[in-house]
Amino acid sequence: MPAGFERQTKTFLGTTRDVYYRGDGPGVVLMHEIPGITPEVAEAARRIADAGFRVAMADLFGTVDKAFSPAYSMKQIARACISREFHVLARNGASPITKWLRALARDLYDETLAAGVDARGVGCLGMCLTGNFGLALAVDPWVRAPVLSQPSLPFGVSPSHRSALHLSGEDLVTLKRRGQDENLRIMGLRFTEDPLCPAGRFRRLERELGDAFVPIEIDSAKGNPHGVSRTAHSVLALDFLDQDGHPTRQALDRVLAFFGEELR
Repeated sequence: MPAGFERQTKTFLGTTRDVYYRGDGPGVVLMHEIPGITPEVAEAARRIADAGFRVAMADLFGTVDKAFSPAYSMKQIARACISREFHVLARNGASPITKWLRALARDLYDETLAAGVDARGVGCLGMCLTGNFGLALAVDPWVRAPVLSQPSLPFGVSPSHRSALHLSGEDLVTLKRRGQDENLRIMGLRFTEDPLCPAGRFRRLERELGDAFVPIEIDSAKGNPHGVSRTAHSVLALDFLDQDGHPTRQALDRVLAFFGEELR
């Protein structure tokens, strides 16, 4: 178990999973990246919790606390590709597992209200394979601060896949309405040269959502001033550098500010 977390078992929609909790305050559902809850992902969750939020991080795939390696990552991607819970090529519909995560978000919101936390809703943070899931969660009114970090679904096997949102048209209409009527904002993070999270996906979000979408794109082109690798992908975990002035640290600071502004 990641150090500093408490583990609870949660059952929604007939499926039981371990969920790791840390912190107090408004709730944030953290949806970990491939290959699983690595030490870097757990550290990202600690940073969010220690900034004054209650983080709930469900174990979705992989082995908790196992270090990242390319072989481990490829094995988990292969498993996701054949899983009934993940539809990795779906352009116009969210993966089935988002229904379970929506239930977790509601449960976390109810928990924070029961604890006397004055919160407007909960936030969520998806990473890589789960990056787009924040869009599906934000259909629900209690989700107030969705963050999409390097959203990588659907896999970019064609031009239409590279600009797709892994979301149904009906849910996209709901997000547009929430943006107009409820001032919902959706934040997105990516490295500029990341082929797993194509620029076309962010441009599509800008076209569809307008000012409701807040993009943060970190320069990873050759010769960039911070020496960010052209292969950088994981903004808040594996490629994160906790150093003042570094763009990934600035991105984290903006995410924490976003959660505070929208949830408190």
